[in-house]
Amino acid sequence: MFDLSNKKALVTGGSRGIGRGIVLALAKQGADVVINYHSRTEEAEQVVFEVKKMGHEALAIQADVADTSAVTKMFNEIKNQWGSLNILVNNAGILKFTPFEQITEADWDQILSVNLKGQFLCAKEAIKLMSPGGRIINLASIASGGVGIGFNNIAHYTASKGGVVALTETMAIELGPKGINVNAIAPGVIESDMTKEMLQDEKTKEGMMARLAKKRFGQPKDIGAAAVFLASDEADYITGTVLYVDGGWLAG
Repeated sequence: MFDLSNKKALVTGGSRGIGRGIVLALAKQGADVVINYHSRTEEAEQVVFEVKKMGHEALAIQADVADTSAVTKMFNEIKNQWGSLNILVNNAGILKFTPFEQITEADWDQILSVNLKGQFLCAKEAIKLMSPGGRIINLASIASGGVGIGFNNIAHYTASKGGVVALTETMAIELGPKGINVNAIAPGVIESDMTKEMLQDEKTKEGMMARLAKKRFGQPKDIGAAAVFLASDEADYITGTVLYVDGGWLAG
């Protein structure tokens, strides 16, 4: 079950945090993985080492997912190395806490470019290398909107993740006839570099913990497990949906 042997995967932002958790989970089930990263070469190479230690192929490719030419170059390298791609996990993303009235146009453009445009650009290139059975998994968030819950000081982030959900649904409709499934994972509060600063505030931490049915914060491996499922043959009839992996946050 959930066998990904001989599958070729790309995880953007795969050098640390949730991305690293997804890479290792896919590799554990047999996939060869490209680890995309923006600037942390040493961390990306360490993840490559961990995947190869499992007996699978791994490549680290530096690229800014918001840069069209960089994305094109990355996929050309994947094509030259492997010839095809079975799984794309659009994980790369950034988060900044800024009160709405203090968000600058530059802040807005940066968040939307990486979190939303980046997924669009990578998906456009990925489908050129995919055959029927391909999987695209976009990272959304419990802050994606539409679930009756709002968050302070991240208007640009929530807008980007809301866009990810809409993009996922539309892509699923258009790419379904080509045999490509498109889904999103919406993580809750996951302990990672991205949430480290937020969770250092004890009042914030306690308030979040009180809402969680599981009474623990999520780990990158929890998102990795969800990605493995959506990438597998067992999830063949699932497309255009959002899988919330939030420890019961939305039920609270």
